[in-house]
Amino acid sequence: VQLVESGGGSVQAGGSLRLSCRVSGASSCWYAMSWFRQAPGKEREFTSGIDGYSRPNYAEFVKGRFSVSQDNGENTLDLQMNALQPEDTAIYFCKAESPMYGCGTLWGQGTQVTVS
Repeated sequence: VQLVESGGGSVQAGGSLRLSCRVSGASSCWYAMSWFRQAPGKEREFTSGIDGYSRPNYAEFVKGRFSVSQDNGENTLDLQMNALQPEDTAIYFCKAESPMYGCGTLWGQGTQVTVS
């Protein structure tokens, strides 16, 4: 079982990008999924996610610009990023965390987002 991320790339300031993440492999686990990011020289930080009640939640610095959805069903998470700024440049990581016994926490390999 692993996380598969897609999307990312380079965009000019004010542009948009969309990231997708899904749990790949046979699994009976349910995961709460979220997106983190890590800029060079900085710690990894939470940006957005969906909790166990299907409620989206966002860090203050992305509110109004980023939105998450699970259009492709459970154990997937899409991140729509609008009005991107150079300070959004980072590697974006998908995280899947399960409260179920034996399921644990998964991290994606990361995808680069560059805003110039």
